[in-house]
Amino acid sequence: MKKAARLVFIPFPGVSHLASTLEFAKLLINRDERIWITVLVIKLPNSQDDATAGLERLEIINLPDCESHKPITDIVEQQKPHVKQVVSELKLRSSGVPLAGFVVDMFCTTMIDVAKHFELPSLVFFTSALAFLALMLHLHSLREQGDTDFKTQDQILIPTFANPVPSTALPSSVLNKDWDSFFVAFGRGLLKADAIVINSFQDLESHVLANFNSKALSLSLSLPLPLPPIYPVGPILNSNNTTDSGIIFNWLDQQPPSSVVFLCFGSMGSFGEDQVREIARALQNSAARFLWSLRKPPPKASSFINPPTDYAPSDLLQLLPPHFFDRTAAFGMVIGWAPQAQILAHPATGAFVSHCGWNSILESIYFGVPIATWPLYAEQQTNAFLLVRELNLAVDIAMDYRVDFKARPNFLVSADKIEKGIRTLMNMDQETRRRLKEMSQKSRNTSLEGGSSYSYLGRLIDYIIDQRGLGLPPNLNQPPPPPYQEPPGPNAAQSPPITVAQSPNGGVFASGDDMSMAIYGMAAALLLLLQF
Repeated sequence: MKKAARLVFIPFPGVSHLASTLEFAKLLINRDERIWITVLVIKLPNSQDDATAGLERLEIINLPDCESHKPITDIVEQQKPHVKQVVSELKLRSSGVPLAGFVVDMFCTTMIDVAKHFELPSLVFFTSALAFLALMLHLHSLREQGDTDFKTQDQILIPTFANPVPSTALPSSVLNKDWDSFFVAFGRGLLKADAIVINSFQDLESHVLANFNSKALSLSLSLPLPLPPIYPVGPILNSNNTTDSGIIFNWLDQQPPSSVVFLCFGSMGSFGEDQVREIARALQNSAARFLWSLRKPPPKASSFINPPTDYAPSDLLQLLPPHFFDRTAAFGMVIGWAPQAQILAHPATGAFVSHCGWNSILESIYFGVPIATWPLYAEQQTNAFLLVRELNLAVDIAMDYRVDFKARPNFLVSADKIEKGIRTLMNMDQETRRRLKEMSQKSRNTSLEGGSSYSYLGRLIDYIIDQRGLGLPPNLNQPPPPPYQEPPGPNAAQSPPITVAQSPNGGVFASGDDMSMAIYGMAAALLLLLQF
């Protein structure tokens, strides 16, 4: 009988994190029939229906609802007894498919304690760039040495960055001292992992990966522990989207190839009325063909509790400048929620004005669409700096733009500046276009047999199957493969019910798209966590 192994996945309840985690789970299952995965879904008070199922050998267990009005870090911590209960039950019914380890989100590293309770290894699934991981570990080491006032420093030297990183490119979570305890816990949690799986790929961040595989980095960071081995297995894209968007694609089908500027700012991205009008004036004045995903901000009191919504047509007429639709009807379209990956894949899409969420960056590179950076929150300023300054794969509109916890931007981006950025993007120099095209091809090749991500995934599966629960195998610390050439808590009996999604034929499975849409409101948690 073939060996089999079950992994317990614990994703953070942000929609982008959850979608990437489920895509990673499907990647493992589709690669090797011996892998079984149980995903434990942490729901928030404002979540909607329970997650449902959709793929064989992938099981979804919805943990009990959390208490309302708790900080997000407490909500994750609160689920530990329920996770212990579920894992204990899995061990009892895991005949033939023994538990092999935990895969926890980068913001759920407190669950590593639960894995240790069961004497199981833990892998952290890091849903951002390897460069961001390096930056956070370096800043963590500085914090542990007593250097915490990053906001007053013009720039910081990071061992894995070629250029000094300005403080304006740092995430808000390291600039606000109110969240110092979270920042410290985040860094320490990452260092407790047995390995870190990254949604990135070797060719995109080779300069960072080379440093991670050297002892010099550990010494330069003055870390008390060796760095966990790194597995870049991306790009992991959320490519399946069944939303009916016929009107969008009918319009795109009528546009010339590579002629449309697509503006989209993520699941939590929205702007105030003044900024919306500046964007509208820029689009009108540029006369560039555009597709604009324009979302309505939630009420101020719930800015980080509820996601943006779509405007009613009558509201748009009042919001946008007079005669905007008349003047842009021949070359532009304003929409609400957008199926981003499918739009980026369309031949008519020639440019992308983006908030620089990591999933969006990976999609844009994969489809070879040039990016203009306009970050909003979280680590997006760091991502923009990486794209523009480190990789030379994008142009800048407002790299230092930032939205604070109360949904207040640090400045208004003028129509002139936006228009200039759009024109620069549409007329991007040939060398940058060449690099982007080359990286796009590499992002496609890396997951094919012989590619670096394919190799890393294979080595990860070897560990899961052959080394489960026995510590890390020696080969995890070898250099990366060559680049591609062509017991439950005492009160468990009183706990709310834990639900399991199962298929009609007895299998257990989950759909990444259905799940992410079902708990769309959870996206606020990620923004709330990273905002400080």
